[in-house]
Amino acid sequence: MENYLSGINYQEVIEYSLDPLIVHSQLKIIYVNGAAEKFFRAKKAEVIGASPLDIFKNTSKPAIKKRISGAYNQPAEIIEETIYRMDGTSVDVELYCHPIKIGNTQAIQTYVKDVSEKKELQKIQNKMNQQLDELASNVIPIIRGIGVLPLLGTINDERAKVLLELVPINVQRQGIMNLIIDFSGIYEIDQLVLNYLFGISNVLKLLGVACSITGLRPSLAREVVEVGINMHGIATFSNVLDALRYLGVK
Repeated sequence: MENYLSGINYQEVIEYSLDPLIVHSQLKIIYVNGAAEKFFRAKKAEVIGASPLDIFKNTSKPAIKKRISGAYNQPAEIIEETIYRMDGTSVDVELYCHPIKIGNTQAIQTYVKDVSEKKELQKIQNKMNQQLDELASNVIPIIRGIGVLPLLGTINDERAKVLLELVPINVQRQGIMNLIIDFSGIYEIDQLVLNYLFGISNVLKLLGVACSITGLRPSLAREVVEVGINMHGIATFSNVLDALRYLGVK
């Protein structure tokens, strides 16, 4: 195997890599492959000889310089940074670097991965999640003073925090005095989220709003008991219809 490896042309391997690769030593770029040439929108001759620090924002340069210094001894962790191409445009990237030896020269090879599209998609997803959270916190009014909060799908701790923040606001805005929190759309939940959700009833109690819980599945009911959540003053029913009847709605 070693004989085969010794016959591999290292420069040819990295030259044809689809990932932009930069090799630098003593804060001087000594090689970039074809993918890097395309990525940075510049000819190799324009990049080679420049400092790898030139592509970073001024605020990032001290930390990057320290990172490069450490990478001569061991691979550095993957980080996300905003860097600049040679035409001045900025791009969000993941960077990974490790030490290599070229002849007697200690150098660093850096891999550059464009994550701009990934981050843009994440922003869109976060915005959609925010909109879903706002929709999920909407209380459905039934009759004057009575509303239902249907909990649906998967609720993680972040979404539970949003509910804890927005539900009391929506309840007050809509003049709700009796809120039915329906768990029938929830199949699985963890302890932290349970505490947040039942915390809604405690907050509402301080605002003078009575809460009822409906639709707790046996597994969720068992978890409530095991966690030791205080259910004092909270009426529970098997379904929303029973809760409405209890509140005098026919």
